Amino acid sequence: MRLRRRRLLRGLTAGILAGSLPPIPRSLASEDIYALGKRGNVRIIHETDTHAQYRPVYFREPSVNIGVGQASGRPPHLVGQAFLDHFAIKPGSRMAYATTCLDFAEAAHRYGMLGGFAHAKTLIDHLRAEAGQGASILLDGGDLWQGSWAAQASNGTAMVELSNLLGIEVMTSHWEMTYGEKQFRANLAAFKGTYLAQNVFLSDTAAFNGAPAFDSNSGRVFQPYLVKELGGRRIAIIGQCFPYQPIAHPQRFTPDWTFGIHDQAMQKVVDEARNKQRADAVILLSHNGMDVDLKLASRVRGIDVILGGHTHDCTPTPSVVANAGGKTLVANGGSSGKFIGVLDLEVGQGKVTGVRYDLLPVFPSLLKPDPTVGAKVDEIARRDRAMLDEKLAPVNKVLYRRGNFTGTMDQVICNALLQETDAEIALSPGFRWGPSQVPGDALTMEFLLAHTAMTYPSVYVQEMTGAQLKGVMEDVCDNLFNPDPYVQQGGDMVRLGGMSYACSPAEKIGRRISDMALRNGRPVEAGKSYKVAGWASVTRPQDGKPVWDVVATALRGGLLSKPLVEDRITIRGVAGNPGLLPS
Repeated sequence: MRLRRRRLLRGLTAGILAGSLPPIPRSLASEDIYALGKRGNVRIIHETDTHAQYRPVYFREPSVNIGVGQASGRPPHLVGQAFLDHFAIKPGSRMAYATTCLDFAEAAHRYGMLGGFAHAKTLIDHLRAEAGQGASILLDGGDLWQGSWAAQASNGTAMVELSNLLGIEVMTSHWEMTYGEKQFRANLAAFKGTYLAQNVFLSDTAAFNGAPAFDSNSGRVFQPYLVKELGGRRIAIIGQCFPYQPIAHPQRFTPDWTFGIHDQAMQKVVDEARNKQRADAVILLSHNGMDVDLKLASRVRGIDVILGGHTHDCTPTPSVVANAGGKTLVANGGSSGKFIGVLDLEVGQGKVTGVRYDLLPVFPSLLKPDPTVGAKVDEIARRDRAMLDEKLAPVNKVLYRRGNFTGTMDQVICNALLQETDAEIALSPGFRWGPSQVPGDALTMEFLLAHTAMTYPSVYVQEMTGAQLKGVMEDVCDNLFNPDPYVQQGGDMVRLGGMSYACSPAEKIGRRISDMALRNGRPVEAGKSYKVAGWASVTRPQDGKPVWDVVATALRGGLLSKPLVEDRITIRGVAGNPGLLPS
């Protein structure tokens, strides 16, 4: 049965758009997983959400990725065995290790780290050579220039250098804008590719004052799309950057710009590319998040494939979405440099007649590092090396971040905040970036910074009532579990330290969070004030210490010399949901 389903899935994307490409025989040897061969006349290579992890890393996929409403039980909201069953992946295989959390520590020791720009470059060059001269393009879906100390210390410029060496031709963005408009524009000026974002416009005040824009008539700040000839056909690439920038991050970084999904404006761009620019195929390079992309695909006609990012989901097979124009494929490319997506198209005059898609894990053990990129990686890695190599604490269990409600590394951060600020409760953002670590290694300063390196890292302490705490939690939870994807902003639930609670994802806002209690067992009272520590304030600048300094102090003081204290979270009303790994 599994073999039959695997064959079915392999043929699915080949015939989705009213045609098919001939299957390429592939060896069962793991060393041959990158031998795709030439398929079709256009190859689009896609990476996304590397978060400046320019060297190989471990990254544990989530054990909790719950979908509600129409999203329940469908990609990307599948974990563990449910994920393997849906995508017909063999348990214990390289692909199972790359795409799920199952037996993570054991599989990590067996298969090693993934990613790394030097190894990715080798794979990218191989894929380009297979496609042939003038038939391929390399796209990046954003979150490329933030997420490591190398990126933070250089304001992103070190990652721009690596982007150019990788040969990225088109990109969109998200965290890149948190360096502020001036630095962001400077980084774009140094980037040798093309930046695209159809959904960023000048505010009325900025337009009145003559702020720079790509198109002053529409107020569009950046180039929305380009048309490039590949394999003798005209391929349109449209860019969609993160649509909630000034909500998820301090507005002071981009005060003159407005954002949004703008699907009606997207439709006009697609129509212009099709009708005015005579595009034979239209690809959307998106940083919406997969649930948003699935809804967008149902509302906008004329997009052949959406290559998405932001929510860090990996999809070995694209989802198929029907719309007024026919069908659109939606794929997401994972995170942390673990994967390269390969979209092969057979493009005729005015239409795509065949599609094949592969999500390829980047295994350094199977790929030699590219010498040029490797030399630049080594040069960047030597910077601040003494500081980054400091061993802060031993690692006695898997440390990870990704998951709807909590992660062990998030718990380390929260516990450190509690210890160093003498707060009763700690809050930490539900970021999805940050690598994992396996037992037996040391937690280094570099690893800590890979979870905290950002431009607004200050720790703060404030008084909050129980009612205010519940309000914050309900708001973030609605962002995660609202049935309407256009209300979601990506990210996971705010992390809590010093407090347990229960969550009912299928309920409505105001009714999802309950049973809030301190570690001593006392209920959190709505009218009572509590001392709360946090970091990464979006609402106003803070002047506290950077969170990495606070956490490092706690680790040096022996925070992990005892078993990690983990606060209890009870999840209700989702029994049997395939986005929740059975306990």
